[in-house]
Amino acid sequence: MPDISVLYPEYRSTARLDELRESEYGVLDSDDHVYLDYTGSGLAAAAQIRHHQERLSRTVYGNPHSASPTSAAATETVEQTRARILDHLNASPDEYTVIFTPNASGAARLVGEAYPFGRGSRFVLTADNHNSINGLREFARAAGAKMTYIPVRRPELRVDNADVVSSLPRKGGLMSRLVSGCRTFVRGSSRAKSKGLFAYPAQSNFTGVRHPLSWVSLAQERGYRVLLDAAAFLPTATLDLSTVKPDFVIISWYKLFGYPTGVGCLVARRDSLECLRLRRPWFSGGTVQAATVSTPWHMLAQGAEAFEDGTVNFLSIPDVHFGLDWLAGIGIPAIGTRVKCLTGWFLQRLLQLRHSDGSPMVRVYGPTDLKMRGGTVAFNLLDAAGKVVDERLVAMESAAARISLRTGCFCNPGAGEAALGLDPRLVRNLTKLAGARGFSGGLDEFVTMVGMSSYGAIRVSFGLASTTADVDKFFGFVDKTYKDRVTTPVGLPRREQC
Repeated sequence: MPDISVLYPEYRSTARLDELRESEYGVLDSDDHVYLDYTGSGLAAAAQIRHHQERLSRTVYGNPHSASPTSAAATETVEQTRARILDHLNASPDEYTVIFTPNASGAARLVGEAYPFGRGSRFVLTADNHNSINGLREFARAAGAKMTYIPVRRPELRVDNADVVSSLPRKGGLMSRLVSGCRTFVRGSSRAKSKGLFAYPAQSNFTGVRHPLSWVSLAQERGYRVLLDAAAFLPTATLDLSTVKPDFVIISWYKLFGYPTGVGCLVARRDSLECLRLRRPWFSGGTVQAATVSTPWHMLAQGAEAFEDGTVNFLSIPDVHFGLDWLAGIGIPAIGTRVKCLTGWFLQRLLQLRHSDGSPMVRVYGPTDLKMRGGTVAFNLLDAAGKVVDERLVAMESAAARISLRTGCFCNPGAGEAALGLDPRLVRNLTKLAGARGFSGGLDEFVTMVGMSSYGAIRVSFGLASTTADVDKFFGFVDKTYKDRVTTPVGLPRREQC
């Protein structure tokens, strides 16, 4: 295989990231560790940790629900971070607001629990979605809304644009008359009732496929609000909310720069957020302007405050501001270029892996080129007998080699079912059986009943601190450990869940 700079000359333009790897992420090399799970989490730079310590050493912060000096200091940094997030997304504060949550899952739940689902409304989502989005179907189901999954097509595990169009019909009729009267602006038209909610990821956390952002305006023009999962997309790409205008965007900041954990956000269009505010199923400290007990009554606060239940993580939220400044100083384009080059080089080397008899050593799920994809690659290894190497074995042996990668189905069962070629009718029958008596043996029992030797994949993903040495070490491990080997899945831990 030629050197990466021969195949991808633009890789040379990212040389500064090698310097940062040494100065800011040097613990990887000092610990002889290969990190290949950037879709799981970004890595924190040494500068981020120093900044957090220095900031807390020079300022006293208190609960922001007050007017004291320490509270004012916390409130100021939180509000500055809100503004920095909108700036990063090129979003007008007159049009969008930022709600802090524990993570992207918490942001998704805010939408699902308050969305005005009802009989006649629809929840449309792609089969390629994280379970944080799949779980919203329970709110829709409880309200009597119709649910539609848009299928994932093999072999590239993309969603066909024609399927999106057919799943978002223009027609109104009974459906539009039955939905809630909550209204919103639809681009290119006058105010109209929402037919329902359309949810999809800007980038798949399973395959790295980047789904078209043009679906946002397509759905809105057809009368739907749009929830965009940007968690896997933003670490290596930019989202411009002045041109692409989803109603709701969910983000986990540790995915971008590793630190802090426990801080995500819902970025919401103000008019769409007001619709949720009218349907919030509960209130808590800080979310109300007033509440009474002798007569059960409450009045929710306005804007973001109505959704930030309890006290926000005021000691860590300012670290998001620094993290965004850190990324801006490096440049998202430079990070994206490095990740693209490493991903292309990795895919080419992966597809060339062969046992001594010429049989392939891998099966890739999703695109094998760089068109409309990010730096996430899902695959399984094949042993010398042509069988899938159990992903649990790979997890154990890669960990012993000090390689961090991800195995399983990555909380994305729709993409996983499509990747592994599961017959939907079989899955349907098994879920009926599970509903009747449950699976006492956990996920392993389900795998056995499906008739599969394995129920998961291997996921490698690249990010800011990735280098060619990481790729070389991974392939050295694979060649040494699995070439010409026949594997036997004995003594592996049980699969308890996906």
